[in-house]
Amino acid sequence: MTINNTIELMAPAGDFESLQAALDNGCDSVYFGVEQLNMRARSTVNFTIDDLKEIANRCEAKNVRSYLTLNTIIYDHDLSVVKTLLTKAKDANITAVIASDQAVIAMARSIGMEVHISTQLNVTNIETIKFYSLFADTMVLSRELSLRQVKNITDQIEKEQIKGPNGNLVEIEIFGHGALCMAVSGKCYLSLHSHNSSANRGACKQNCRKKYTVIDQETGFEIELDNEYMMSPKDLCTLDFLDQVIDSGIKVLKIEGRGRAPEYVATVTKTYREAIDAYYDGTFSKEKTVEWMKALETVYNRGFWSGYYLGQELGEWSDIPGSAATQKKVYVGKGTHYFPKAEVGQFKIEAYDIKIGDKILVTGPSTGAQEMIIDQMFVNDAVGEKATKGDDCSFKLPFRIRMSDKLYKIVEA
Repeated sequence: MTINNTIELMAPAGDFESLQAALDNGCDSVYFGVEQLNMRARSTVNFTIDDLKEIANRCEAKNVRSYLTLNTIIYDHDLSVVKTLLTKAKDANITAVIASDQAVIAMARSIGMEVHISTQLNVTNIETIKFYSLFADTMVLSRELSLRQVKNITDQIEKEQIKGPNGNLVEIEIFGHGALCMAVSGKCYLSLHSHNSSANRGACKQNCRKKYTVIDQETGFEIELDNEYMMSPKDLCTLDFLDQVIDSGIKVLKIEGRGRAPEYVATVTKTYREAIDAYYDGTFSKEKTVEWMKALETVYNRGFWSGYYLGQELGEWSDIPGSAATQKKVYVGKGTHYFPKAEVGQFKIEAYDIKIGDKILVTGPSTGAQEMIIDQMFVNDAVGEKATKGDDCSFKLPFRIRMSDKLYKIVEA
């Protein structure tokens, strides 16, 4: 349910570091998976059932909604696990479940848990909305729709007063930023065929992110595909036309990235938070968009395009195997102590050196992802300008660190 009549910004959480990064940077809701029954089952350090209460508590403290993602293909042998997971989520006060299988939907409804329809169900028209409104309060539309088609659906929900089980108008959610898949709404079988590892069970091997050569089997003639990774779309980015996205009538904007690092979650969430707030206070502008885009480019991305929202018929393909981020992090060391009265953190330098003026990143399960620039430092208990491998280094921090928090230096990529 949206808050204060503005759209809801949903951020990804693949682990506690990313969860805290999302909470610290202005999300309205988070979505996460637990163990094997989610579409990122093998790509992240997933949460466990025992983590549910901690997730709910952290979210409730920030007035943030929590969504359990349970949207894989479900087999008979999974049903008891699904039932246990939903019951534990309900008991922990998790807000809702994102589901695609009718068994999951039915189980959630039977215990009174709010249901959101996943993009895997490929919702593309108003009649489908009407059908699932019997079970769900929020629906994620297919990624292949244009904003004009999205607007038509939201207008009809309003006109026909289509309501979900909670008695409110059905809310529409769309993907706003992050990785896109070559398959229709994520349903892909390449990984299953090549590695017997099903993407639809959360075990994608990322075949589409590789470079391929086409071979004429009659002559053996080989063609390299114009230096493009032509099954690997660029990342979706809606920030530069966010005003049009909000005007389409959607209620939830989702950031993709449960498999990405906490600094990605922090930067993207913060940037979209600023942009959404600017839209509502009337200060959204092209000049601000330029700066926001520069911020988004600093973290993992495969280049950006607008998806199908503006009517484009074909995808834009990446021309690189990995990230096009303008910055990268290099590991420096780990946290050893924090002095709360002095607000000073101490680190053991284990790899690269750091010096005054460096931009650093500190990550940890409770710390999230915090960035700052060092303006003064102590090295081995004496004032210093540079710390190298083996040194104990300390400096003032505007946040608390914990034992074994990781310290990185941010450098140009």
